[in-house]
Amino acid sequence: MSATMIKEFRLPDLGEGLTESEIVAWKVAVGDTVTLNQIIAEVETAKAVVELPSPFAGVVAALHEQAGTVVEVGKPIVSFEIEGDDGGAAPEAGSGKREPNLVGYGAVLEASGRPARRARTFAAPAGAPVLAAEPVTPVRAAEPVTPVRAAEPADIKPAVTAPGERPRSTPPVRKLARDLGVDLEAVTGTGEHGLITRDDVRNFVGGGDLPVAAQGLGVREPAGAPVQATGPAQDRGERETRTPIKGVRKFTAAAMVASAFTAPHVTEFLTIDVTPTMELLARLKASRAFAGYKLTPLTLVSKAVLIALRNHPTLNARWDEANQEIVQFNYVNLGIAAATPRGLTVPNIKDADRMSLLEISTALTELTDTARAGKTSPEALSGGTISITNIGVFGIDAGTPILNPGEAAILALGAVRKMPWEFQDEVALRQVMTLSLSFDHRLVDGEQGSRFLQDLGTMLADPGMVLAMV
Repeated sequence: MSATMIKEFRLPDLGEGLTESEIVAWKVAVGDTVTLNQIIAEVETAKAVVELPSPFAGVVAALHEQAGTVVEVGKPIVSFEIEGDDGGAAPEAGSGKREPNLVGYGAVLEASGRPARRARTFAAPAGAPVLAAEPVTPVRAAEPVTPVRAAEPADIKPAVTAPGERPRSTPPVRKLARDLGVDLEAVTGTGEHGLITRDDVRNFVGGGDLPVAAQGLGVREPAGAPVQATGPAQDRGERETRTPIKGVRKFTAAAMVASAFTAPHVTEFLTIDVTPTMELLARLKASRAFAGYKLTPLTLVSKAVLIALRNHPTLNARWDEANQEIVQFNYVNLGIAAATPRGLTVPNIKDADRMSLLEISTALTELTDTARAGKTSPEALSGGTISITNIGVFGIDAGTPILNPGEAAILALGAVRKMPWEFQDEVALRQVMTLSLSFDHRLVDGEQGSRFLQDLGTMLADPGMVLAMV
C-alpha cells in the first residue's frame, strides 16, 4: 500500500499583482476525490470571477476558508491527501515566487519553520514573493473548516477548545457575526459547554429574524447588492443598510478616484445627425455578408473611432508619471464599458485597429456576453488604450465620462433620438445623437481633442467620408 501525504494549496496571484481574492463558492467538500485540474472553487478578484482548478489529484482533506471570505494571496485555502510523492501534481517551480496567471497554481512555498501568516491589514506589494512555509498537517479539531451546506443542521458541536483561544462557535455563526459587525468576544454562549449559537448573536444585536443572506446558509446575494431588511427589523424602524465595499465595486471606486484626481479632465460635446449611419446600419443588417452578426450603432461607432485615431494618435496614449514619459501606443486595445451584476467593468478588444467590421461585431458580442455572465478574465480587463461607454442604451443623451485609469480618452455615446433638425435648408425629423468626449489635458490639447471629435462626427453624419480619411 502506497504512503499518503498532505499537500496544501495556497491562493495564487490571479494576475495584475492583486493581493487578495474572495472565495465565492466551493465546488468540492472535505472527503471528495478530485482529479488534476478539476474546478474546485470560484474566486472573485477585484476585477473578475475566476474558476480555480485543482493542482493535485487526491482527496480533499480540509478547506481552510469559507465561501464569502476574503483571503490574502499566498494563504492556504485547501489541503489534499495524495498518494506517493506528488499525487499527480502540476509542475511546480522551486523559486517560491508568486506566479501571476489566470488559472495557475502559484509556486511551491515550502521551507522549514511554522506556516507564515500575514496580518490582513498589510497587503504585500504587487509581485512580492510569498513567505515560505512548510506543508501544514490536517486542521486541528478545534477549528472545523468543513463548509456548511444549506441543508445541514445549523448547530454543529465542535470539539473542546483550549483556554485562551477564540470564542467557541461554528463557522456559519462566525460568518453571521462578521456580517452583523458583532465581536464574539463580547457574546455569552448559551449552547453546550458555552458554545455561541445563532440565537446568541441575534439576541446580542436586538433579536428578530434576519435575512437568509446574513444567516450564513450558503445563499449569497449578488456582489454589491444591499441586504434587504425584513420582518421585525423594519418594525424597529431601521433606515440604513450597510454593505461591505469589496470586489468590483471597491476596485472601481479606487480607480475612479485615482483617475478623477490625477488626470485633468476636459469634456467636449458634439450633437450630430446620424440618420445616414442608421440607414447604413439597416442596409448592413439586411445584407448577406452580415447575416447572423449582431450590428448596433456601437459597432459602427467603434470602427469610426479606430479610423479617427489614425489621424489623432495622441488620444491613444498614456502619461507615465513615474518615468516622466508619454507612452504612445502603436496599437489600439478598445475598451467597452459594461454594466454587469457585479458592477461596472471595462474589458477591452485586443488589437481592435487590425479588425474588420465583421470581426469587431463578433468581438463586441463575445465581450458583452462574457461580461454579463461574470466570466471576464483579468487579462481582458487590463491593457486598454482608449474606451467607449454607451450610455444611450439607458436613454441618456450626454454625460461627462471619467477616464479609465491609464488612458488618454473615453467617448460616451448618447441615445439616438428622432428630433426636428436642419436638413437641406429645411426642418425635418432626423435621428440625432450626442457624443461626449473626455480626455486627459496633460496628453491631449483642446485642438487635438476637438479635431478628433469633429472627424468622428463627420464620419457618422456621412459614412462615405470614411473614404477620405483612410
